[in-house]
Amino acid sequence: MKRSLITAALVAALSLPFAAQAHKAWLQPSQTVLAGNNPWVTVDAAVSNDLFYFNHVPLRTDNLTITAPDGSTVAPQNSATGKYRSVFDVELKQTGTYRIGVVNNYVIGQWEENGQPKRWRGTVAEFATGVPKDAKKLQVSQSVSRVETFVTNGSPSETALKPSGEGLELVPVTHPNDLFAGEAATFRLQIDGKPAAGLDVEIVRGNTRYRNAQDELKVKTDAKGEFSVTWPEAGMYWLEATSEDKKTSVPQAKQRRLGYVATLEVLPQ
Repeated sequence: MKRSLITAALVAALSLPFAAQAHKAWLQPSQTVLAGNNPWVTVDAAVSNDLFYFNHVPLRTDNLTITAPDGSTVAPQNSATGKYRSVFDVELKQTGTYRIGVVNNYVIGQWEENGQPKRWRGTVAEFATGVPKDAKKLQVSQSVSRVETFVTNGSPSETALKPSGEGLELVPVTHPNDLFAGEAATFRLQIDGKPAAGLDVEIVRGNTRYRNAQDELKVKTDAKGEFSVTWPEAGMYWLEATSEDKKTSVPQAKQRRLGYVATLEVLPQ
């Protein structure tokens, strides 16, 4: 029963643009910059009202991918999902930068059956058998989202940061583990491998539970899909961008909703 309630909450969340939600999805590593002989990090994954506190539902990690500095895929260890969060460990056997992300690509169908509303969510491959071919008042949309963070063991590297060319992605110009308070950082957003111009980007520092205001930073991507931000102070930051288009993977879907979220740590000078 608990799993079904959590799944229902995430289905509802994925059916809306991220910007329209009060709840925020995120991954938070215990550290983002470290060095040593096979160090570890623990990562919390949640969807919450406050950054970065566990007070809504866990972020499911079924589609978790951990990319190592050499481009290979690393398996998480000691994974668990509780009432308010998921958690897993990552052993950093290689030196360099790791990309840790949950990537979801779902088709969402809504229709009417015997006078009652029906709802389905699944992958593109599952759509043909998941939704009745004669469904009445069928409405279909596609949701592609990425929730990411980055961890570096020793010297930063670039291989794990290469984009896949699918959906809305962040391409660092400034390395995501080389961020300092008072300094400017530049990033590029792209959609399906092309610059995403004119996108609104929202950046919020953590510990919102203890502030009366979000104190969000809002910027917009330029013609090259790039934006810059000067970090006002050290801390963990949540970055989000969304977009919509009609480039769906199934003909019945008329709209594709794209979302990107990253957790970034800004260090003191």
